Amino acid sequence: MFQLDFENGAARLTLARPEARNAIPAAGWAELVGVIDRVVAIDARLLLVTGAGGTFCAGADLADFQTMRGDAAASARFRQDMRAALDRLRDLAIPTIALIEGDCYGAGVALAMACDLRLAAQTAHFAITPAKLGISYPQEDVQRLVELVGPGQAARLLFSAQPIRSEEARQIGLIDDWLANETLLVPAILANDPDSLAMLKQAIRRAVGGARSDPEMDAGFDALIAGDEIVRRLEALRRK
Repeated sequence: MFQLDFENGAARLTLARPEARNAIPAAGWAELVGVIDRVVAIDARLLLVTGAGGTFCAGADLADFQTMRGDAAASARFRQDMRAALDRLRDLAIPTIALIEGDCYGAGVALAMACDLRLAAQTAHFAITPAKLGISYPQEDVQRLVELVGPGQAARLLFSAQPIRSEEARQIGLIDDWLANETLLVPAILANDPDSLAMLKQAIRRAVGGARSDPEMDAGFDALIAGDEIVRRLEALRRK
């Protein structure tokens, strides 16, 4: 289901089930946790998440829902496994970018939202369709959706279950930039200091959570200013 490649400091996690439009089966979420742990083990400085065959992810595999009928324990396990994978992705210390082509539906949107940035092709489509299926959307993913697009747009996407195009997704804040800019953004991120990026990622997360100030972030700021890396980088700038 998942393929992991590593080159020049960047890991690329590819959803590799194109025959099913990269829909993630129930068992795939636990597998995804293991793949993300491998990203940590190879000491990547950036993670790119994408899909094979011109599609990002059609969502969860709907065939699995039939087997959960009348089985509350199975449906709870599915929700918990999905949550563990998405939280593991979101909690990575390194920057993460979703590279989106084609369809990005349902749990695929949740997967993209767990990344720090979302870059999409202009031909991509987005939809969150639990209401069409008679189910709901995990609360953590609803909260992230509201963070990105606001409660009104979140309500429109969830209540209507209708797809939107990339241009509209960018206008409302669901995506951040165009996929064509990957070749500019990725090298720019990789050129920066990993410790600085990790600190800035934490600062963003805490700001989203409402933190205007934070003693731990203050201590990290002070440590980086007093560290050796800034000396090396300033000297490199002077030589230029």
